[in-house]
Parts: sequence; C-alpha cells; structure tokens
Amino acid sequence: MLARDLTHAKPRRLRRAEYDRMAQLGFFRHERVELIRGTVVAMSPIGPPHSSVVDRLTRLLVRALDPRALVRIQQPFLACDESEPEPDVAVVPDGVYADAHPDRAFLIIEVAESSLDYDRETKGPVYASSGVDEYWIVDVAARAIEVYSHPVNGRYRNLHTIDNDGSVAIAAFPDVTVEVPTLFP
Repeated sequence: MLARDLTHAKPRRLRRAEYDRMAQLGFFRHERVELIRGTVVAMSPIGPPHSSVVDRLTRLLVRALDPRALVRIQQPFLACDESEPEPDVAVVPDGVYADAHPDRAFLIIEVAESSLDYDRETKGPVYASSGVDEYWIVDVAARAIEVYSHPVNGRYRNLHTIDNDGSVAIAAFPDVTVEVPTLFP
C-alpha cells in the first residue's frame, strides 16, 4: 500500500453543534474530551492533588455565592463556535441550564497539576476570546493562583500571581475571597 502525501491536506475543524451531536450519538463514550478551537482534545487524568483543590474551591464558592451565582464543576462552557471547554470551576449567572450550557461566566478556574502550559497558552485565549472577564489558574506545584483579567482581542491584558500566603477576591463578587493556603492541605 502506498503512503499518501498529506502535505496539502487541511484538517477539518468541528463546530460546537457538530461536536455536541457526536457526543449525543455516543462517539466519545467513556472518554474525557473537550472541544478546543475545532479540535477534540483528550483531557488530562485528574490526580488527587487536583481533585482536592477542586473540592475545596467547590465548598467555598458554593457557600459564598448561593443564590447570587451558580458554581459549575467540570461542566461544558459554550466559549465560541469552535470551543466547548470543560473548566474545573465556572462561576456563571444563576439559572437553569437544561436546554443549553452557559455561554457567560463571571469567573473560570482551571486547576493545573500537569496542564499549566496548556491552561495558559491554549485555554486562556479561548476564555479571553469568549469575554470571560476573570480567569484563574491554580498552579498546584507552585501553590499559587494566577489571576488573569481585562480580555482584549483574545488575550488577557493583566496577570497577577497570588502566592501561598496571599488571598484574592472575585472581581464580580468582591466580598468573596479565596485564601490560597486553604486550597492546599
């Protein structure tokens, strides 16, 4: 069998509606995947340190934000026509999302145990392009939170890192503060 020259071949990107239909038909059964810029991407396995941080954030944010906002954990977010990421934490307007996933968020949080570069370089621009005003990356290894804000042209203009002895308030809910040491046992 002859190998084909794929030099001129162009990959075909999926749109969110196509991805959703494929998921409904069972194409991704038993796989952890998300749609990023038209490409189906396998998600990293979740380790205990990652899970622990997500659990702590969940407890804190649900208690502090109910009923002002809904805290969604590892659920789809309609970022744009070619992306449907599943952030670790999304703080979205309170409501019922039985017919469609939210396309607006006050805050998106990714917990990075093994995905720090990906969360910075790939997911950050997706969230910025989607108009998410505030994006946090919890860096498990550094025991810190990177706070991104002011999205402009698909990039966040501001970055502020909160180290292990600091705290940060959610811009949309300034009365809700996360103390970094409480995220790590």
